[in-house]
This record gives sequence, structure tokens and C-alpha cells, in this order.
Amino acid sequence: MGLTSGFLTSALGTVTVRTPFSMAAFTSSILAFSGSLNLRMNLPLLRSTRCQETPEAHVFKADLPGLKKEEVKVEIEDNSVLQISGERNVEKEDKNDTWHRVERSSGKFMRRFRLPENAKMDEVKAAMENGVLTVTVPKAEVKKPDVKPIQITG
Repeated sequence: MGLTSGFLTSALGTVTVRTPFSMAAFTSSILAFSGSLNLRMNLPLLRSTRCQETPEAHVFKADLPGLKKEEVKVEIEDNSVLQISGERNVEKEDKNDTWHRVERSSGKFMRRFRLPENAKMDEVKAAMENGVLTVTVPKAEVKKPDVKPIQITG
């Protein structure tokens, strides 16, 4: 069973349903931001993710450079939605410093993915290493139906 639809929350707070593996859905999500005045400021906070299905698990990897694990939250909502969120705070400025250029972004981000029925919600694990968050959602074994042969008479 493949991953089903996911969600993308825009800078304007609207939620867009999308399929993680559809390029058309990705393009429309990006185009939805083109009219936003906050595009330049908020786009860096939309972290790139990779959704992969292995025989044993659904694996999500999110690039979160410069964030500490304490600044990131991983949650399961309504026993079916994986939510990855976080916040990078503005660094304290020293009044005596002269800033020549600031390109580091700050603010909040959130990504949501609807998990398939075979996900083991109680066994989800998350790890963060070198700015990459890996969330592993084990898959339940698909129970094969009991097949009882029926003898044909006649």
C-alpha cells in the first residue's frame, strides 16, 4: 500500500491536500504561493522532505539545517496524520554590531502527511542527525485472508 495524500500548510495558513509523489501536486503547491507577499520570507521555512516506502516501513526524511532537535516536534494527529513542525527563532542582535547582510530565515514551519492504514502508530520513531530528521513508521503485516477450499461435487 502506498502513501496516500499529504498536506502542505502555506504561509497564509491555508492547508493544501497533496500526494507526496505527484509532480503536478508539487508544482501547484509552489504556484499557490506565487501571489503571496510573504513568499520570499516564508519559502525557506518550507523544508524539503522525502517520503519513501520500504517493505518494513514508511520513512520520511526532512532537511532541517541549523535546527536543534529541541526546536522540532513530531506528532501523530487523529491516529492517521504525521505532523512535523518547528520554529527557528531570530538571533539576538547586539546593538553595537553593524549588519551588512542577513539571509538566515526565522519563523515556523509545518508539514503534514496522511498515513496509510497499515501504519503502526504506536511504534513511530524519530531521529535527527546532521540537520536531517528521519521519521520511521513501521508497517503492520498485511493479514492474508484465510482460504478454505470447497470440494466440488457432481
